[in-house]
Amino acid sequence: MKKFITIICVAALAASCGIYKPYTRPEVDTAGLYGAEYETTDTLSMADLEWQEFFTDSHLQGLISQALEQNVDMQSAYLRIEEAEAALKSARLAFLPSFNLSPNGGVSSFAQSPAAWSYSVPLAASWQIDIFGGLHNAKQKAKAVYAQSKEYRQAVRTQLIAAVASYYYTLLMLDDSYDVTLCTAETLDASAEAMRSMMQAGMTNSAGVAQMEAAAYAARTSLSDIELQIRQVENALSLLLFDTPQHIERGKLNDQQLPESLATGIPLRMLSNRPDVRIAEYALMQSHYATAAARSALYPSLKLEGLVGWTNSAGSIITNPAGLLLSAAASLTVPIFNGGKLRAQLRIAEAQQQEAALSFRQSLLNAGAEVNNALSAVQTARAKRELRAKQIEALRSASESTQLLMQYGSTTYLEVLTAQQELLAGQLSEISDRYDEIQAIVSLYSSLGGGRENDAEAEASLEARKEQKRAEKKATKRK
Repeated sequence: MKKFITIICVAALAASCGIYKPYTRPEVDTAGLYGAEYETTDTLSMADLEWQEFFTDSHLQGLISQALEQNVDMQSAYLRIEEAEAALKSARLAFLPSFNLSPNGGVSSFAQSPAAWSYSVPLAASWQIDIFGGLHNAKQKAKAVYAQSKEYRQAVRTQLIAAVASYYYTLLMLDDSYDVTLCTAETLDASAEAMRSMMQAGMTNSAGVAQMEAAAYAARTSLSDIELQIRQVENALSLLLFDTPQHIERGKLNDQQLPESLATGIPLRMLSNRPDVRIAEYALMQSHYATAAARSALYPSLKLEGLVGWTNSAGSIITNPAGLLLSAAASLTVPIFNGGKLRAQLRIAEAQQQEAALSFRQSLLNAGAEVNNALSAVQTARAKRELRAKQIEALRSASESTQLLMQYGSTTYLEVLTAQQELLAGQLSEISDRYDEIQAIVSLYSSLGGGRENDAEAEASLEARKEQKRAEKKATKRK
């Protein structure tokens, strides 16, 4: 028996060496991840800025704070962490023996003999010995799930900050569009009034007045459309804040100050900043330990069981008082034939691990493409703004000139109307260019992993939430 146990232990140690291999990140090539034209060796990144430093508008800061506190997705992310934490605790406790108290009793009588009572009060213990790493790999997988749940919260946080900012800047863009359109409508009203005076003086006809009035009505109709869009965006933003529809206090588009420098940092920073990339890596880590657990199932399992208690039944003899009951056993289960089920499960786990590795690499490529798109969008918007400013200057000069010329009868109302409509279109395009630039900068900040909490802040947030829940439970019990 001693030789048998020794052989089993040596075999266990030799086999388990291949099961306990820890997870290591696969080699990834991040060279040119942002695109060759945006290659950099500068380690500084705009994603290192806290969101309060990046978004300096006080109204926007208040909205983001409210969203981080009340948003439904954020609350769900916290609950997801609690679920993963409970699963990890269960995996850790699996290493400890389990104890169960199972008292039982009964009465029996044979051939009308007096009834005899028998009972036992045993305390049973069971302990799974993790000689081939099944429990160890399950615990490591639970750790990866727990870490992934934290990154999910970071991903929700980053996306939520970007979404609130996007809606806020959309409102500012619509406000400016409304002001420009209102100003144009008032200008057209004034032009129509001037043309009525000219018609009375015989300098124009009723057709010109009607055309100018129609253009003014069209501009005011656009105001109603813009008001509807503003209300819809305010409602969408209120939903993000987990609040009822309301008016959103806000500043002006031209007052917004965002970083001019587009520092992206080295692409390798993606591995530590982007929550979705880290989520993909933790999924790969889970599949690694799932494969190891599936492999450990091919090896023997050792289980120790014991029992201690009191009973008054000793076989067919019933005694009184009861006596001490002791029992101990060990079982070794060696898989021999399972219809290929265990090896099939191992092949499934290995295939899933390969899929997770591909998804991890794909997540990096997706991140690089998002950064490239955002950088290109910012540069394009800034180039358009420079040209648009010159266009607006020329259109404003043309509009003023045509109005003066019409007063002296050297041009027609159609030229005046065309000049004013082109000026309105140019001004709206200028607002749109500024809005596109801001949105692209926000997208770049988000795609670089900006807005995430550092580990200390994240742990503090989790502890604060736990303390709040404990206080709520105490308050509920008092009631």
